[in-house]
Amino acid sequence: MKRRTLIQAAPLLMSLPGLASAQAAYPNRPIKYIVPVAAGGGSDMIGRQVCERLSKVLGQSIVVENHGGGGGVIASQMTTKAAPDGYTLMQGYVATHGTAPATRKLNYDPIKDFTPLGMIGTTPNVLVVNANTPVKDVKEFIQYVKKNPGKFSYGSAGAGSLTHLTAELFKLQTGAFMVHIPYRGIAPATTDLIAGQTQAMFPGLAAALPHIRSGRVRALAVTGNQRHPALKDVPTMEEAGLKGFDAQQWYGVVGPAGMPAPIVKQINDAIAQVLAQPDFRDKLSAEAVELTPMTPNQFLDYMKRDLARWTELARERKINLDA
Repeated sequence: MKRRTLIQAAPLLMSLPGLASAQAAYPNRPIKYIVPVAAGGGSDMIGRQVCERLSKVLGQSIVVENHGGGGGVIASQMTTKAAPDGYTLMQGYVATHGTAPATRKLNYDPIKDFTPLGMIGTTPNVLVVNANTPVKDVKEFIQYVKKNPGKFSYGSAGAGSLTHLTAELFKLQTGAFMVHIPYRGIAPATTDLIAGQTQAMFPGLAAALPHIRSGRVRALAVTGNQRHPALKDVPTMEEAGLKGFDAQQWYGVVGPAGMPAPIVKQINDAIAQVLAQPDFRDKLSAEAVELTPMTPNQFLDYMKRDLARWTELARERKINLDA
Protein backbone atom coordinates (compact mmCIF):
# COMPACT_ATOMS: atom_id res chain seq x y z
CA MET A 1 0.00 0.00 0.00
CA LYS A 2 2.76 2.43 0.90
CA ARG A 3 4.62 1.68 -2.36
CA ARG A 4 1.46 2.32 -4.42
CA THR A 5 0.87 5.58 -2.54
CA LEU A 6 4.41 6.78 -3.33
CA ILE A 7 4.08 5.89 -7.01
CA GLN A 8 0.73 7.66 -7.25
CA ALA A 9 2.24 10.67 -5.48
CA ALA A 10 5.25 10.89 -7.83
CA PRO A 11 3.61 13.23 -10.38
CA LEU A 12 2.58 15.54 -7.55
CA LEU A 13 6.09 15.52 -6.07
CA MET A 14 7.67 16.26 -9.44
CA SER A 15 5.37 19.25 -9.82
CA LEU A 16 7.04 20.90 -6.84
CA PRO A 17 9.40 23.67 -8.08
CA GLY A 18 12.57 22.46 -6.34
CA LEU A 19 12.31 18.85 -7.49
CA ALA A 20 11.25 19.73 -11.01
CA SER A 21 14.23 22.07 -11.33
CA ALA A 22 16.63 19.39 -10.11
CA GLN A 23 15.37 16.97 -12.75
CA ALA A 24 15.26 19.49 -15.62
CA ALA A 25 17.50 18.89 -18.59
CA TYR A 26 20.80 20.76 -18.77
CA PRO A 27 20.99 23.67 -19.29
CA ASN A 28 17.89 25.22 -17.68
CA ARG A 29 19.42 28.58 -16.74
CA PRO A 30 22.11 30.97 -18.04
CA ILE A 31 25.70 29.74 -18.18
CA LYS A 32 28.65 31.84 -17.05
CA TYR A 33 31.70 31.78 -19.37
CA ILE A 34 34.85 33.23 -17.82
CA VAL A 35 37.43 34.74 -20.17
CA PRO A 36 40.77 35.11 -18.32
CA VAL A 37 41.81 38.34 -20.04
CA ALA A 38 40.51 41.90 -20.15
CA ALA A 39 37.81 42.79 -22.66
CA GLY A 40 39.09 43.49 -26.16
CA GLY A 41 41.82 41.68 -28.06
CA GLY A 42 41.98 38.33 -29.81
CA SER A 43 41.36 36.01 -26.87
CA ASP A 44 38.28 37.93 -25.77
CA MET A 45 36.97 37.98 -29.34
CA ILE A 46 37.35 34.22 -29.59
CA GLY A 47 35.46 33.70 -26.34
CA ARG A 48 32.57 35.91 -27.41
CA GLN A 49 32.34 34.29 -30.83
CA VAL A 50 32.27 30.85 -29.20
CA CYS A 51 29.59 31.86 -26.70
CA GLU A 52 27.38 33.47 -29.33
CA ARG A 53 27.21 30.21 -31.24
CA LEU A 54 27.34 27.86 -28.26
CA SER A 55 24.29 29.51 -26.73
CA LYS A 56 22.28 28.76 -29.86
CA VAL A 57 23.36 25.11 -29.90
CA LEU A 58 22.61 24.61 -26.21
CA GLY A 59 19.43 26.69 -26.32
CA GLN A 60 20.44 28.81 -23.34
CA SER A 61 22.02 32.24 -22.87
CA ILE A 62 25.72 32.40 -22.00
CA VAL A 63 27.08 35.39 -20.09
CA VAL A 64 30.71 36.31 -20.74
CA GLU A 65 32.68 37.58 -17.75
CA ASN A 66 36.20 38.98 -18.21
CA HIS A 67 38.58 38.43 -15.30
CA GLY A 68 42.07 39.41 -16.38
CA GLY A 69 45.20 39.49 -14.27
CA GLY A 70 48.00 37.22 -13.24
CA GLY A 71 48.28 35.47 -16.58
CA GLY A 72 44.85 33.95 -16.14
CA VAL A 73 45.46 32.88 -12.53
CA ILE A 74 42.60 34.95 -11.08
CA ALA A 75 40.07 33.50 -13.51
CA SER A 76 41.39 29.99 -12.93
CA GLN A 77 40.99 30.30 -9.18
CA MET A 78 37.41 31.46 -9.59
CA THR A 79 36.63 28.53 -11.87
CA THR A 80 38.08 25.87 -9.57
CA LYS A 81 35.89 27.14 -6.72
CA ALA A 82 32.66 27.02 -8.75
CA ALA A 83 30.11 24.21 -8.54
CA PRO A 84 30.85 21.47 -11.13
CA ASP A 85 27.32 21.64 -12.54
CA GLY A 86 28.08 22.97 -16.02
CA TYR A 87 26.97 26.53 -15.27
CA THR A 88 30.48 27.93 -14.88
CA LEU A 89 32.86 27.43 -17.80
CA MET A 90 36.20 29.04 -18.58
CA GLN A 91 38.25 29.64 -21.68
CA GLY A 92 41.52 27.96 -20.77
CA TYR A 93 44.62 28.77 -22.77
CA VAL A 94 48.35 28.20 -22.81
CA ALA A 95 48.98 30.61 -19.92
CA THR A 96 46.40 29.18 -17.50
CA HIS A 97 47.34 25.55 -18.10
CA GLY A 98 50.89 25.72 -19.46
CA THR A 99 53.30 28.61 -19.00
CA ALA A 100 52.00 30.06 -15.70
CA PRO A 101 51.99 26.71 -13.83
CA ALA A 102 55.43 25.96 -15.29
CA THR A 103 57.00 29.16 -13.96
CA ARG A 104 55.08 29.87 -10.74
CA LYS A 105 53.68 28.12 -7.70
CA LEU A 106 49.90 28.37 -7.94
CA ASN A 107 47.12 27.41 -5.57
CA TYR A 108 45.44 25.32 -8.26
CA ASP A 109 46.48 22.27 -10.20
CA PRO A 110 46.09 22.92 -13.95
CA ILE A 111 45.14 19.29 -14.57
CA LYS A 112 43.45 17.88 -11.46
CA ASP A 113 41.34 20.95 -10.64
CA PHE A 114 39.64 21.23 -14.03
CA THR A 115 37.38 19.25 -16.32
CA PRO A 116 38.53 19.44 -19.96
CA LEU A 117 35.54 20.03 -22.23
CA GLY A 118 36.99 20.67 -25.66
CA MET A 119 39.66 22.42 -27.68
CA ILE A 120 38.76 25.46 -29.77
CA GLY A 121 41.91 26.05 -31.78
CA THR A 122 45.60 26.85 -31.99
CA THR A 123 47.75 29.55 -33.53
CA PRO A 124 51.51 29.40 -34.06
CA ASN A 125 54.16 31.76 -32.87
CA VAL A 126 56.47 33.31 -35.41
CA LEU A 127 60.11 34.34 -35.19
CA VAL A 128 60.29 37.92 -36.42
CA VAL A 129 63.20 40.34 -36.55
CA ASN A 130 63.48 44.08 -36.97
CA ALA A 131 63.38 44.95 -40.68
CA ASN A 132 66.92 46.38 -40.55
CA THR A 133 68.46 43.21 -39.14
CA PRO A 134 70.72 41.82 -41.91
CA VAL A 135 69.39 38.24 -41.92
CA LYS A 136 66.97 36.45 -44.22
CA ASP A 137 66.55 33.05 -42.60
CA VAL A 138 66.97 31.20 -39.31
CA LYS A 139 70.46 29.94 -40.12
CA GLU A 140 71.72 33.44 -40.84
CA PHE A 141 69.95 34.70 -37.74
CA ILE A 142 71.70 32.19 -35.47
CA GLN A 143 75.09 32.98 -37.01
CA TYR A 144 74.50 36.72 -36.69
CA VAL A 145 73.53 36.47 -33.01
CA LYS A 146 76.55 34.30 -32.19
CA LYS A 147 78.87 36.78 -33.93
CA ASN A 148 77.47 39.61 -31.80
CA PRO A 149 77.45 38.19 -28.24
CA GLY A 150 75.61 40.34 -25.72
CA LYS A 151 74.51 42.84 -28.35
CA PHE A 152 71.28 41.16 -29.36
CA SER A 153 68.01 41.42 -27.40
CA TYR A 154 64.54 40.00 -27.77
CA GLY A 155 61.27 41.35 -26.42
CA SER A 156 58.40 39.45 -24.84
CA ALA A 157 54.88 40.12 -23.59
CA GLY A 158 56.20 39.59 -20.06
CA ALA A 159 58.27 37.24 -17.94
CA GLY A 160 56.82 33.74 -18.07
CA SER A 161 54.69 34.45 -21.14
CA LEU A 162 54.64 32.18 -24.17
CA THR A 163 56.68 34.75 -26.11
CA HIS A 164 59.33 34.58 -23.38
CA LEU A 165 59.46 30.78 -23.09
CA THR A 166 59.48 30.25 -26.85
CA ALA A 167 62.54 32.46 -27.18
CA GLU A 168 64.22 30.60 -24.32
CA LEU A 169 63.48 27.33 -26.09
CA PHE A 170 65.16 28.79 -29.16
CA LYS A 171 68.21 29.80 -27.11
CA LEU A 172 68.39 26.34 -25.57
CA GLN A 173 68.27 24.53 -28.90
CA THR A 174 70.66 26.84 -30.76
CA GLY A 175 73.10 28.04 -28.11
CA ALA A 176 72.53 31.60 -29.32
CA PHE A 177 72.53 34.16 -26.50
CA MET A 178 70.00 37.00 -26.49
CA VAL A 179 69.14 39.41 -23.69
CA HIS A 180 65.51 39.20 -22.56
CA ILE A 181 63.56 42.48 -22.41
CA PRO A 182 60.11 41.85 -20.85
CA TYR A 183 57.23 44.25 -21.54
CA ARG A 184 53.75 44.69 -20.14
CA GLY A 185 51.99 43.09 -23.08
CA ILE A 186 52.62 42.34 -26.73
CA ALA A 187 51.73 45.83 -28.04
CA PRO A 188 54.61 47.76 -26.42
CA ALA A 189 56.99 44.90 -27.18
CA THR A 190 56.03 45.12 -30.85
CA THR A 191 56.42 48.90 -30.88
CA ASP A 192 60.01 48.65 -29.62
CA LEU A 193 60.82 45.83 -32.04
CA ILE A 194 59.71 47.96 -34.98
CA ALA A 195 61.69 50.93 -33.60
CA GLY A 196 64.82 48.81 -33.26
CA GLN A 197 65.03 48.94 -29.46
CA THR A 198 64.97 45.13 -29.59
CA GLN A 199 65.92 42.97 -32.54
CA ALA A 200 63.74 39.86 -32.34
CA MET A 201 60.57 38.38 -30.87
CA PHE A 202 58.30 35.30 -30.98
CA PRO A 203 54.79 36.83 -31.02
CA GLY A 204 51.61 35.01 -31.89
CA LEU A 205 50.97 35.03 -35.62
CA ALA A 206 47.74 37.05 -35.40
CA ALA A 207 49.52 39.91 -33.61
CA ALA A 208 52.49 39.83 -35.98
CA LEU A 209 50.72 39.50 -39.35
CA PRO A 210 49.90 43.19 -39.96
CA HIS A 211 53.52 44.18 -39.30
CA ILE A 212 54.90 41.35 -41.43
CA ARG A 213 52.66 42.37 -44.33
CA SER A 214 53.65 46.03 -43.97
CA GLY A 215 57.33 45.11 -44.02
CA ARG A 216 58.06 46.63 -40.61
CA VAL A 217 59.27 43.25 -39.32
CA ARG A 218 60.59 40.19 -41.15
CA ALA A 219 59.26 36.68 -40.52
CA LEU A 220 61.89 33.94 -40.46
CA ALA A 221 59.96 30.84 -39.31
CA VAL A 222 56.73 29.71 -37.67
CA THR A 223 56.24 27.18 -34.90
CA GLY A 224 54.00 24.18 -35.37
CA ASN A 225 54.08 21.11 -37.59
CA GLN A 226 53.25 22.77 -40.88
CA ARG A 227 53.48 26.06 -42.71
CA HIS A 228 50.67 28.48 -42.11
CA PRO A 229 48.34 29.44 -44.99
CA ALA A 230 48.84 33.13 -44.18
CA LEU A 231 52.63 32.76 -44.60
CA LYS A 232 53.05 30.05 -47.20
CA ASP A 233 56.62 31.11 -48.04
CA VAL A 234 57.80 31.09 -44.42
CA PRO A 235 59.22 27.73 -43.24
CA THR A 236 58.50 26.00 -39.96
CA MET A 237 61.18 25.89 -37.28
CA GLU A 238 61.50 22.19 -38.05
CA GLU A 239 62.20 22.94 -41.72
CA ALA A 240 64.72 25.54 -40.61
CA GLY A 241 66.69 22.81 -38.81
CA LEU A 242 65.34 22.92 -35.23
CA LYS A 243 64.00 19.42 -34.70
CA GLY A 244 61.02 19.04 -32.39
CA PHE A 245 60.70 22.80 -31.89
CA ASP A 246 57.09 23.63 -31.12
CA ALA A 247 55.17 26.36 -29.33
CA GLN A 248 51.51 27.07 -29.87
CA GLN A 249 49.02 29.50 -28.46
CA TRP A 250 45.87 27.49 -27.83
CA TYR A 251 42.34 28.08 -26.62
CA GLY A 252 39.91 25.59 -25.13
CA VAL A 253 36.92 25.25 -22.81
CA VAL A 254 37.26 23.88 -19.28
CA GLY A 255 35.11 23.67 -16.18
CA PRO A 256 35.65 22.86 -12.50
CA ALA A 257 36.81 19.35 -11.62
CA GLY A 258 34.14 16.70 -11.16
CA MET A 259 31.60 17.67 -13.81
CA PRO A 260 29.08 14.88 -14.62
CA ALA A 261 29.96 12.83 -17.69
CA PRO A 262 26.61 13.45 -19.50
CA ILE A 263 27.07 17.22 -19.22
CA VAL A 264 30.71 16.96 -20.35
CA LYS A 265 29.60 15.04 -23.44
CA GLN A 266 26.79 17.48 -24.16
CA ILE A 267 29.12 20.47 -24.01
CA ASN A 268 31.80 18.73 -26.08
CA ASP A 269 29.21 17.83 -28.72
CA ALA A 270 28.01 21.45 -28.74
CA ILE A 271 31.58 22.75 -29.17
CA ALA A 272 32.07 20.35 -32.09
CA GLN A 273 28.95 21.75 -33.73
CA VAL A 274 30.27 25.30 -33.32
CA LEU A 275 33.65 24.39 -34.82
CA ALA A 276 31.89 22.84 -37.81
CA GLN A 277 30.19 26.12 -38.74
CA PRO A 278 31.85 27.66 -41.85
CA ASP A 279 31.36 31.27 -40.72
CA PHE A 280 33.03 30.51 -37.41
CA ARG A 281 35.96 28.88 -39.20
CA ASP A 282 36.30 31.93 -41.45
CA LYS A 283 36.12 34.31 -38.49
CA LEU A 284 38.90 32.58 -36.59
CA SER A 285 40.96 32.02 -39.71
CA ALA A 286 41.19 35.80 -39.98
CA GLU A 287 42.83 35.70 -36.55
CA ALA A 288 45.27 32.98 -37.71
CA VAL A 289 43.53 30.42 -35.46
CA GLU A 290 43.23 26.87 -36.78
CA LEU A 291 40.17 25.09 -35.40
CA THR A 292 41.17 21.90 -33.60
CA PRO A 293 38.22 19.78 -32.43
CA MET A 294 39.06 17.24 -29.72
CA THR A 295 37.28 14.89 -27.37
CA PRO A 296 37.67 15.68 -23.65
CA ASN A 297 40.29 12.93 -23.31
CA GLN A 298 42.25 14.19 -26.31
CA PHE A 299 42.15 17.70 -24.91
CA LEU A 300 43.34 16.42 -21.52
CA ASP A 301 46.30 14.66 -23.15
CA TYR A 302 47.14 17.83 -25.10
CA MET A 303 47.16 19.93 -21.92
CA LYS A 304 49.35 17.39 -20.11
CA ARG A 305 51.91 17.39 -22.93
CA ASP A 306 51.96 21.17 -23.15
CA LEU A 307 52.39 21.57 -19.40
CA ALA A 308 55.19 19.01 -19.37
CA ARG A 309 56.99 20.81 -22.22
CA TRP A 310 57.02 24.20 -20.52
CA THR A 311 57.73 22.80 -17.05
CA GLU A 312 60.81 21.01 -18.37
CA LEU A 313 62.00 24.14 -20.17
CA ALA A 314 61.47 26.36 -17.11
CA ARG A 315 63.50 23.93 -15.03
CA GLU A 316 66.26 23.73 -17.67
CA ARG A 317 66.47 27.53 -18.06
CA LYS A 318 65.97 28.17 -14.32
CA ILE A 319 62.91 30.32 -14.89
CA ASN A 320 61.15 30.72 -11.55
CA LEU A 321 59.00 33.81 -11.13
CA ASP A 322 58.57 33.14 -7.41
CA ALA A 323 62.31 33.37 -6.75
